[in-house]
Amino acid sequence: MKHLGTILGSAIAGIFVMSVWGAFVEAYGIGGGWFAGLIIIGSMWYLNHYLGIHKNDGAWVDMALGIGMVGLTRGMFEQGIQAGIDSLPTLVVVLIGGAFGGITAALIQKRMKAESK
Repeated sequence: MKHLGTILGSAIAGIFVMSVWGAFVEAYGIGGGWFAGLIIIGSMWYLNHYLGIHKNDGAWVDMALGIGMVGLTRGMFEQGIQAGIDSLPTLVVVLIGGAFGGITAALIQKRMKAESK
């Protein structure tokens, strides 16, 4: 059941981001984008992390993965499989960036731990 909560919490965050955020930006410009970010991400963080819907057992997989998957699959449902194929170069670059970010964070954490001794 805990994995179902993680999937649902991430999917709900993705659905709100992909359906509501753009409407706020179109209606109110950049201020609408900031407002949508605060309301959507803030409320979904509260539900997923503070209330504990999102259970990831120590793996640092956050709502962004769910939001990204919703964006990818939504594009494929609306425009066909070719949209998913066209997004692969971007997906590869994002994965490489995430790997570099994770490695950098681990190295920084290791150094901070060594310096605190």
